Amino acid sequence: MPQISDCDRQGKPKRLNVADDERRRSADELATDVRSRAEELVAFARREAGRSRTFEAFEKGLIPLVFTLARTVIMLFLEVAEQRVAEGLPGRVVKGDRTFRIAPAQGRNLMTWFGLVRYWRTYLREVVPNGQPRHGFHPLDAALGLCSDRFSPHLMATAVRMATRMSFGAACQVLGWFMEAVPSTEVVQAAVIGYGRHTQEWFATAPVPEGDGEVLVIMIDSKGAPTATEEELRKRRGKRPKRRKAASPRHRGRKNRQRRTKRRRKKGDKSKNAKMATMVVMYTLRRSSNGLLLGPLNKRYYASFAPKRHAVEYARREATRRGFPPGTGKTVQLVTDGDNDLARYIAELFPKAIHTIDVMHVVEKLWEAGSSIHREGSQELATWVEQQCDALYGGRVGQVAAELSRQLAAVPKTGPGNKWRRQKLDDVQKYIEKRQSSMNYAELMAADLELGSGPVEGAIKSIIGHRMDHGGMRWIKERAEALLQLRCIDANGQWEPFVDGVHERQRAAALKTGVRPKLQQRQANALPQIQAEAA
Repeated sequence: MPQISDCDRQGKPKRLNVADDERRRSADELATDVRSRAEELVAFARREAGRSRTFEAFEKGLIPLVFTLARTVIMLFLEVAEQRVAEGLPGRVVKGDRTFRIAPAQGRNLMTWFGLVRYWRTYLREVVPNGQPRHGFHPLDAALGLCSDRFSPHLMATAVRMATRMSFGAACQVLGWFMEAVPSTEVVQAAVIGYGRHTQEWFATAPVPEGDGEVLVIMIDSKGAPTATEEELRKRRGKRPKRRKAASPRHRGRKNRQRRTKRRRKKGDKSKNAKMATMVVMYTLRRSSNGLLLGPLNKRYYASFAPKRHAVEYARREATRRGFPPGTGKTVQLVTDGDNDLARYIAELFPKAIHTIDVMHVVEKLWEAGSSIHREGSQELATWVEQQCDALYGGRVGQVAAELSRQLAAVPKTGPGNKWRRQKLDDVQKYIEKRQSSMNYAELMAADLELGSGPVEGAIKSIIGHRMDHGGMRWIKERAEALLQLRCIDANGQWEPFVDGVHERQRAAALKTGVRPKLQQRQANALPQIQAEAA
């Protein structure tokens, strides 16, 4: 059997390739062993207490005994389940257009939460003409939902969930503090891609939250994640050069740095090669008896590296599922940062919704414009911005645009620095003038609706930034998509039903077709298509 990489309780790497028992034992033998190990635990507790040991020492000694008992119980469970499944098998089994015959039982090592166990299960060999490939399966594995990955589903799902919170290496190391053995980073990465293949189906069919309010709020924004360039991918996928063994790690690093040519970036070059992911935050508000809108209720997150239109289409679909279909008389508000593409998609898919520009983006624009009129950090600048904010919150957006036009006309077309000042004022003036209909902040405050996009800004930081935007990270969009959407499912509090659904679908498919399911995948799904392309 191939060796499995894991860590010991101190986080040090070790190798494990032998189960507790390579010999098949009967259910009676295993039951006797379980009772014997349980008695050993009682004796251990009495013995340790009589020695006046500290609780810390007792607890450390107890853990391996409990894990050994648990592995024995698992082997007993698997042996009894195998007997039940084998007794009900006919001489020949038909799955669709495939026929199988019973072959001798085969042993298998399975990595579980408590460590490596070995069990035996009947093998159904496919009956095919000579020379054609055979693809048999094990009915016990199909009945219990065990994949061909050699890891228990719960262990794999736990490792993947931890990998959505921290780096793959850190996730494996932390798991190694609490378990006898854990999957390698390569296995966890492949499992992330495997689970990621089911995320789109989940988002399309996940249960609609109950107890929604009367007002739906949708916030959309984007953030770039560092991605690998084509040159980096060629180096990553190419054949690794052979290196002579160095005297020590520091000498190996010194040798690698010698004569290494690295192109110096020019001014304006981007080192991250960032690709944008679009984040959607949706929640509802419920109006109270005194007229206030209370919430947020049933907040949900969704993010994707697909085109921005896909995110708006997802929001449209979810709004309909949550009781806010096109043409609804209920209030629907969308908040963005003024992105032109998002505005166009929102006008098409949410024609009757309230589209609001995040007020803090507008205020930042006013500070940019004011810096071209007054000295940076001066009291005059602060006073001017405060006056424009008063007009902005007071519903006099046209007055702000007129003030910017007046300041622009007052700046001469020639002179030192005037070109920059005029350009800045002109950009901000056009930005506000074009979006005046989405800056009705006085009406929004009167209706107790949203003015800013704080929830989506926070979601971008916690869901995308904290996991995917660190030094040295270089993602492939399709692989990053799987991790990002799994992270959203976890943030939505839907991890357990999502994982249970994946495992149950694989189990049902194995029972129906006789094909051994495999959770780990090396090839990620393509990015979701927008509806216009799909049509």
